[in-house]
Formats: sequence, C-alpha cells, structure tokens
Amino acid sequence: MCGFLLAGALRLEAAEITPFPVQNQSPLVAIYGLPAAASGRVLARGEASLGLTLDLANHYTTGRNGFENLVLDGESLRVMLSGRYGLGRRAEAGVEIPLWIVGGGFLDSFIDSYHTAFGFPGGGRDLAPKNRLLYRYEKNGVSLLHLERSGQGLGDIRLTGAWQMYSAAAGGRHLALRAQLKLPTGDAGSLCGSGSTDLALWLTGARQRSFSAGTLSLFGAAGALGMTKGRVLAAQQRPLVGFGTLGAGFRPLSWMELKVQADAHTSFYKDSDLTQIDAPSVQLTVGGALYLAPRLSFDIGVTEDLAVGRSPDVVFHLGLSRTF
Repeated sequence: MCGFLLAGALRLEAAEITPFPVQNQSPLVAIYGLPAAASGRVLARGEASLGLTLDLANHYTTGRNGFENLVLDGESLRVMLSGRYGLGRRAEAGVEIPLWIVGGGFLDSFIDSYHTAFGFPGGGRDLAPKNRLLYRYEKNGVSLLHLERSGQGLGDIRLTGAWQMYSAAAGGRHLALRAQLKLPTGDAGSLCGSGSTDLALWLTGARQRSFSAGTLSLFGAAGALGMTKGRVLAAQQRPLVGFGTLGAGFRPLSWMELKVQADAHTSFYKDSDLTQIDAPSVQLTVGGALYLAPRLSFDIGVTEDLAVGRSPDVVFHLGLSRTF
C-alpha cells in the first residue's frame, strides 16, 4: 500500500502542469473556434484523455455612440465534453462537443454585492433589470443582433489534432503544433454557434522544473484562427484572428497546483467604434487544480476581464480531466 502511494506521488511530481482550458466567453466571441492553449505534450500511442468542463459566464456591458447602440446583458453556461487519443509516437486526435445554456441567469445580485463590497465600479449594471437576457446591437438604426429568448442546445463541434515537434521529458520541455477544425453544428440564431467553419493552428509549449519547494512550470501558446463567413454580424466579421496565452503553475504539494494565466486575441469584428465589438481582448484566469488520483485532476478557476467590456465580467471555470 505504501509503495502504491509513493508511486502515485512520484507520477504527480513528473506530470505536466497544463494551462486552464479557457477561452473568451463573450457571446460575440465564444461562438467561434477560438481554441484553448492545451498541453505542450502530445499523448503517447494508446494513451487517452477525457475531460468535462463547465464555464459559467456573467455578461453586462453597454456601448453607445452616434450610430451604434449595444447591450450585452445575460448569462451563459458552456458544458464541454472532450476526448483525445494518442495515435503514435508524435500524433494525437480528439473531439470537443459543447453544450450551451443561454439565459438571464442568477448571478447579477451576487456580482452587484461583490462590486459594492470592494468598491469596484459597476458600470451601470446595478441599474439594469436583474437576471435579464438582452443581447442587442443596432447600427445606423438597423438591428443587427437581437436576442431576448433563453435557449439551449448543441454548440459547434470541434475536431482537434496535434504533432509533437519537440519533447525532452527529463528536462520538462515540450513543444507541440496543434490544429482545430470547428464545424457549424450549433444554432447561430440562439448564439449556440456562429454559422462559420473555422480552422485554428497554434504552437503550445511548456518548461517545467522541480525544486525542493515544489514544481514550477511556465507555459505559453500563440497561433491564428481563420474563419469562413458566419451568420452573426456577418458584414463586420474579420476572416483572421491572432491569439496567445502566457501563464505559470506551481505545485507545492503532490496533490495541489496553483495556476495563473493571461489569454489574449485580436478583434473578431471591424467597422465599429465600440471596444466591445472592434478591439483586442485580454483576460486573466487564477486558480489551480486538485489531484483526486494520480491521473484524475479537478480544475478550479475564475476569469476576469483585464480589458473591460471585451470579455465577461466574471467566468467561473470547473474542469474534470482523466488520463488513461
């Protein structure tokens, strides 16, 4: 029994500290194929990984100028089922299946109280109706987006693949080229999908070292996302977006990790003077992971918008991952 526990602890010390699998959950962005950074290590032949993540996002931002009027007020829950499988020494393939619930939610009063308690500006959300769903964008007097009815359904399915470009397990260094193809399987009318087919290519890497105090990892990713014409603000949609991730993790105990990461991307839309539509986004996720077993981890994270209004006020992230 002691030998089993010791072996499990050693495996955890050697396990890679991976980024949070998060993306911008803005209702105008999350519908596209913006990928998460993912691991720098590709699964070995016959190795498999299953994941379940929940991202609960609260949205409130408004914008107005002489010819545009925007309101994004609501809440969304994305449940993502994912699986990956190692095909050989250097390759893996996978699939991600998102399920969406879009509505007014229940977090408005909690977030108002949080802002008041810490003296943060509310941006007018305290004057808006509580737990309302209203996504509206008007330009030159024409309504280009209007959603007030709650909905749920299948999102846009994603097919993933990866190629191990470099790996030095003894030195804790990994670099992988990853790809993702998003298919238009979700309903764009209820903002469960974009109506576009998207292809993302990116590099993701990590450098990890163990010290007497624990294990430290630095990780990052950078890539580009190309999109066909979608059905959400189609005339203003950009065909190409750049994105990146930079973060760090520390494992002070064999069963616990602390992580922080920043995710950024360029604008998905053009021809707007509103930063919520046409501006780059940066968000910060803090939290960590608990190992419930040597190959079973539970992620807990909270995401805040560093660039105000371009991503949700707050996103609560939970994730369960099992490697076989």
